[in-house]
Amino acid sequence: MNISYYDFTNLPDDAQYDMVLNQGRMINENTVSNTRYVLYELSFFSVEIIYSITKNRISGKNIFMNKSAYAV
Repeated sequence: MNISYYDFTNLPDDAQYDMVLNQGRMINENTVSNTRYVLYELSFFSVEIIYSITKNRISGKNIFMNKSAYAV
């Protein structure tokens, strides 16, 4: 499913997490202290999901537009 960056950012947080975890492609993951960062590719943008290892839950996210998607 292709969704634009702007449509994605207008979704509620729960819907964003659900879409990323079910339809995103994991690109990279890194653990620092008690936090795990997982980068997913979704359509033409990337989403970083931040997990709190000690609390065993998602603690946040960052959304990045991929510049190459708009290169001509």
